[in-house]
Amino acid sequence: MGRTASVDDELIHARLAAVFRASGYAGASLSDLSRAVGLQRASLYHRFPDGKPAMAAAVLTSMETQFGDILQPLASEPDVAEMARRMALVYKDGLMACVLDTMTLSGAPQGIRDQATRLARTWLQAMSDAAARAGASEQDAQRRARAALVRIEGALVVARVLDDSSVFEQVLGELPDLLTS
Repeated sequence: MGRTASVDDELIHARLAAVFRASGYAGASLSDLSRAVGLQRASLYHRFPDGKPAMAAAVLTSMETQFGDILQPLASEPDVAEMARRMALVYKDGLMACVLDTMTLSGAPQGIRDQATRLARTWLQAMSDAAARAGASEQDAQRRARAALVRIEGALVVARVLDDSSVFEQVLGELPDLLTS
């Protein structure tokens, strides 16, 4: 029978994500990652034998799960307001950097950038599908989804820079009209 992990995977991934959000991939040192998780480097390498690339991949895989939960309200009858509410929780009302952004800064391995790209495309497709189900043409639905993603990501940057979550809240409030009106 194996040992019970002293720190569960979800908590480890959240702590690793915080470092990657703050420092980007290249700027996240193994010392910072180890300190954030509360494990010695040897223990961290035991969990992630491939080192920092494996840690980054685990964070993005965890984000995929979170995005599945965030995007679920768009799956059938689009409930964009519920998606926005869930997004506000994950991004701490806009005061938390998007890991898709910071993880793809210079220095990230191609596999990490590819994984982030797939997640962004999934996000775009879910919003495009919701807009199409609300009556938008395929081309207009794609345009709306891109506009929504640009606004969300831009609002995350501005909210953090100004330390003002109202920017992000405003954009989230506009999403239902943008995607489904």
